[in-house]
Amino acid sequence: MIEVIREGFRAPLRPRWQVLLLAAGLGALFAAGQAPLGQWWLALPGLAGSIWIATSERWRASMIWIGFATGFGYALAAMFWIVEPFMVEADIYGWMAPFALVLMAAGMGVFWAVGFGLGAYAGQGPRSRALGIALGMAASDSLRSYVFTGFPWVLVGHIWIGTPVAQAAAFIGPLGLSLITMLIAAAPAMTRGMRMGPALGVVGSALVVLVALWLGGAARLNAPVEPRAEPITLRLVQPNAPQDLKWLPQYRMEFFQRLLDLTKAPTAPGAPKPDLIVWPETAVPFLLERPQGGLEMSAEAAGGVPLAMGIQRAQGSRYFNSLALIGPQAQVEALYDKSHLVPFGEYMPFGDALAQFGITAFAAQVGNGYSAGPGEKLLNLGKLGHVAPLICYEAIFPQDLRGFTQRPDWILQVTNDAWFGTLSGPYQHLAQARLRAIEQGLPLARDANTGVSAMIDAKGRIVASLGMGVTGKLDVALPPSLPPTLYSRLGDAPIVGLIAALLGLLSIFARIAVDRRPARA
Repeated sequence: MIEVIREGFRAPLRPRWQVLLLAAGLGALFAAGQAPLGQWWLALPGLAGSIWIATSERWRASMIWIGFATGFGYALAAMFWIVEPFMVEADIYGWMAPFALVLMAAGMGVFWAVGFGLGAYAGQGPRSRALGIALGMAASDSLRSYVFTGFPWVLVGHIWIGTPVAQAAAFIGPLGLSLITMLIAAAPAMTRGMRMGPALGVVGSALVVLVALWLGGAARLNAPVEPRAEPITLRLVQPNAPQDLKWLPQYRMEFFQRLLDLTKAPTAPGAPKPDLIVWPETAVPFLLERPQGGLEMSAEAAGGVPLAMGIQRAQGSRYFNSLALIGPQAQVEALYDKSHLVPFGEYMPFGDALAQFGITAFAAQVGNGYSAGPGEKLLNLGKLGHVAPLICYEAIFPQDLRGFTQRPDWILQVTNDAWFGTLSGPYQHLAQARLRAIEQGLPLARDANTGVSAMIDAKGRIVASLGMGVTGKLDVALPPSLPPTLYSRLGDAPIVGLIAALLGLLSIFARIAVDRRPARA
């Protein structure tokens, strides 16, 4: 009798370790849906399996633990590249790499625990809790996209990038993709206790939604697009400067000369001359204010063609990661300072205090980090239109592309993905750039130091590219733009509101259903 009473009032703190290990393995399987693998057909069963075992648990605390374990395994498999920046200067930062990986995975696990926890508390039985987990994880992705400056990397819905389903982002954005993905994955667990007919109806409905999204996306991809009235040709220069060598005195001028040589290389016979030349993030070994002839050499190599150059600049004691448009006379015609910086990479919270212990930001070559620019700013490139500049990390934030005073004509991203290694990080970064193009209905030109440089059309397709570790240039026409998308007008607010409303309604109706159950004799 005492044991029965104790069991009724005291839930176990966590499931058995075998269950947690299984959840972590299912999380790792879900990671197969992210770039570079993109195996969504493996990812969905992994996610569905995690929801199934979570809803098999009686206690809410156990479900939260399963969410944490799933997110932990997911992050280890999807974001193991996080150790790469620490290995650029391994003698200084290498010891931090395993701690960074574990802490990052634990942080991801917390967000997944929040998602599963919301489902556990909104629902009152296995079926309603499965639906609650789907809504809770969509809410978790929303939180991760905005809190603590945001980190919307490898969101649940990103498994569809590269498939026709991703075209739905033009209407519902990345959080809408996450919501739909979670609802489809939760369908099997929502059939618990159902008879065969209704259960097949639930799972079948989920499959019908997936097929409809796939066919609708394919139709959008095949729809004709009006060609650009005035052709624009870009030259994307990829110098392929390894990060561990890039700033060494014996290599800096060699990589700069490589930029110059690629810039002035002749075009292919019969090909149009470039209208704009692009260099990647922090491409040059000098500051904008102290070029020591570097701007003149760059303009001369460009041969009268405007040059968009990733460069560092100083303003008093502050330093900025910038994109400068250099004209034919080596003059600065337009300038953008990166405004959404990478925490711990480009700036250090409490940087002055941590610098006393030798802990500084990775990317900044001067000071303890960069200062943030004033915010989103379109660059007026004259006949080339108004371009939305994105420097590296900024391309992962869809909300930032809605901060401009007018709609851009196209998007330009300059980046240095040498920090991310060669296995998965650069490809995940590229995948997000493709999603930004779909969301906005705008072409995106992407110039990367070591790759992948690419021209992406307004439907997220890669028109042309230079692969990882390739030294070269890419002369390519800028694809046409599409009319403004629904997502570009409304942003994330409708989907976030829908998720919150559905969670609230689920909680209310689940409790009403419990209250209406007949009491046991």
